[in-house]
Amino acid sequence: MRIDASRMATQRMLRTIGDKHKKLKKERNDSMILVLAEKPSAMRNFAKALGGDEGSYNGESYRLCALRGHTRGLKFPEQQVPKEKQDEMKAWSLDGLPWDLSEFAWRKGTLPGCKEVLENLKESLKGIDEVAIATDDDPSGEGEVLAWEALNFCRWHGKTTRMYFPDEAPASVQKAFKNRVAIESMEKDGDYVKGHLRERWDFASMQFVRAATVIAREKGYRTVVRQGRLKSVMVQLVGKQLEAYNSYKRKPFYEARFKDANNNTFARKVDDPADIRFEKKEDVDLSALHASDVVEDSRVAKHTAPGKLLDLAGLSAILAKEGFKPESILATYQKMYEAQVVSYPRTEDKEITPEQFSELLPLAPKIAKAIGVDAGLLTHTQPRKTHVREGGAHGANRPGINVPSSLEELKKYGKEAMAIYEILARNYLAMLCEDYEYELVKGHVADFPEYIGETRIPIPGKIGFKAVFDSAAQESDEEESECKDFGPEAEPYVHEGANQRPQKPTMKWLNKKLEKYNVGTGATRTSTLAEISKAGQDASLLSESKGVLKLTKCGEVSYALQEGCRIADPLVTEELFKTMDAVGKFETNPESVLSQVADMVQHDMQTMQGNAHKLDSMDLGGAAKKPVVGKCPRCGLDVHLNPKTVRCSSIKYGKDEKGNWIIKDAGCGFQFYRSIAHKTLTEPQIKKLLEDGITGTINGFKKTGGGTFSAKVTLDKQEPSLGFSFDGVTSRKGSAKRKR
Repeated sequence: MRIDASRMATQRMLRTIGDKHKKLKKERNDSMILVLAEKPSAMRNFAKALGGDEGSYNGESYRLCALRGHTRGLKFPEQQVPKEKQDEMKAWSLDGLPWDLSEFAWRKGTLPGCKEVLENLKESLKGIDEVAIATDDDPSGEGEVLAWEALNFCRWHGKTTRMYFPDEAPASVQKAFKNRVAIESMEKDGDYVKGHLRERWDFASMQFVRAATVIAREKGYRTVVRQGRLKSVMVQLVGKQLEAYNSYKRKPFYEARFKDANNNTFARKVDDPADIRFEKKEDVDLSALHASDVVEDSRVAKHTAPGKLLDLAGLSAILAKEGFKPESILATYQKMYEAQVVSYPRTEDKEITPEQFSELLPLAPKIAKAIGVDAGLLTHTQPRKTHVREGGAHGANRPGINVPSSLEELKKYGKEAMAIYEILARNYLAMLCEDYEYELVKGHVADFPEYIGETRIPIPGKIGFKAVFDSAAQESDEEESECKDFGPEAEPYVHEGANQRPQKPTMKWLNKKLEKYNVGTGATRTSTLAEISKAGQDASLLSESKGVLKLTKCGEVSYALQEGCRIADPLVTEELFKTMDAVGKFETNPESVLSQVADMVQHDMQTMQGNAHKLDSMDLGGAAKKPVVGKCPRCGLDVHLNPKTVRCSSIKYGKDEKGNWIIKDAGCGFQFYRSIAHKTLTEPQIKKLLEDGITGTINGFKKTGGGTFSAKVTLDKQEPSLGFSFDGVTSRKGSAKRKR
């Protein structure tokens, strides 16, 4: 009754809103625009910019309405195919792969908690003449997808426009409202078409997950092995780098060099270093060399400009060293963005526009004060060509227009907020500092001119942007060595070197690799890394500690299976991203892109099967190597000992798309619990049960009313059920089958 009353109250409220909207439109006698925001926080910012939830701006009447992100989502795979194929689709089996996507209905359902959101949108659309889509304008097209899926559900076919804004600041929202771009239809919206393809491609990529999981399960690994167009690439890159790092064998070499009192070295430059290097230190002959003066050949003034503006992945990599996790950085950054303290997170821009530069320039002294930087260093107030250019959208990640009075003020957004803001602000302010200036000095050893060296000497008072932030140093995993001028004399010595060890895979390293292939935005990389590196989850593929990445057990299984797979090839993924961009520009047919998934699945499934033998030598842990305790009395197959049950190997369990354990194949059905009367039977006891049907006397069983007793345990092999035997008298305890 309470639920019905609540529903009726909601419906009455919606009807009242609708009547109010009709009345207002009649009074105004003009067209009404519905501004559709992605979430309530965005709607609140729009209200501040336009003057309220409903009203008039720039001579046009508007009304605000908010979604809550995605309100609709694709149903399970078995709900996409004809009824006669649903059982086949439910079963995780290689026999059903690849899917015939031409049979898919691509049905969507309303996501939990979104029914009232859609009802509110339906009511808000009454009396509307134009819908202005004002969802996030992210590069993936997701903002368009979530807007159109809601409008399509509400059967909206009227005039539609798009508001493009770099952030939710009042000036940006007002400009976007005035400059709305007409959209002919959902099908003619390139961003939607691109996002729509991405959604379906990602849905179809479940096949890679099923293939990897089934193949791993056949080897005894019981966890869902996730795959994906970015996940698999990350695992592949990290796995290969770990292999290179762990298999490194140091090979020292020795050669003659000179060194001055300031540790500057002088070495010979030859085409083949092997000509002057030796495997043993004693083989290096210094007898022909002696101490000699250092001759300076040249001294040239040089300068270096500030490094690039950070993206979210670069920011996360820097903060990882302080122990902050990608997932928490994303969540905190989003809160700060909604408060306009920082810029839009999901940008693909590497620079900012002249307008964005001009907007933030007057705030630079205030930003500097908030983070404790000397504003007197901010003397380069002209836009740098390396950082500012026309044609961008959201602009690179940077501070927002709401500047805190101090870093302490940001604690309310999360424990990461102070660090996020300080790094972003320093990175941005460095652009307003002068270049770093130094002298490049080159020289040689007087008596042995073939020994040459060089050093970089900072020019006093010309440290420039390095006094605020050096992004190159921050993004490098190597420490910068101190440089000094040449000493007056250099001494010969035997230099010991070695082949360079590959570096450990870190977040900084991975970000650079993905940037090289232009795979994903900084935010996409960060969110994907957060998803696959969550601590404490069996299905996590990577673990991250202080920015250093390792493969989890599931990641090791995934890496072993995916060698040679297209889903894990960064070049294939790079091409896929380019193709999706081409689809958004109507240069490529989305159906042709989707049709290629089947060939990719077929190729990768066969490749994974060929790689499956690698799992034989791996310690898969836990359920991977279950002890065989006997033969099944029903079907003759091996019976495995599990932590809680004794089960015939003909019974197959697996996880569904939600991660819940379900029976995939009931097999012969022989299984029973290994505990009775609060006592767990040991492996030897189970073996004897299966062989003889009865154990020896076992002590320590607990009585219902308290106390303990001793007895032999019996097994009814056909039921199957456990019981007790007291001096030859069998007392049946009851069926020990697992409840289904």
